Amino acid sequence: MPTDIVREDVQRLVQEGAQLVDVRPDAEYQGQRIVGAISLPLKALDTATTDNALDRSRAVVVY
Repeated sequence: MPTDIVREDVQRLVQEGAQLVDVRPDAEYQGQRIVGAISLPLKALDTATTDNALDRSRAVVVY
């Protein structure tokens, strides 16, 4: 279930093992990104892409 969170929550979740996913277009991701974030552009998301890129046993933080 999607939930809005603040920066401190993101930092805590990532420290606890959450996956950080950047859904912006690739050009924006290449220009500036958060270290450790996975690039999965929103327009390219599908089940096969997410199944291969994400560990379903870990939390996911999307921005």
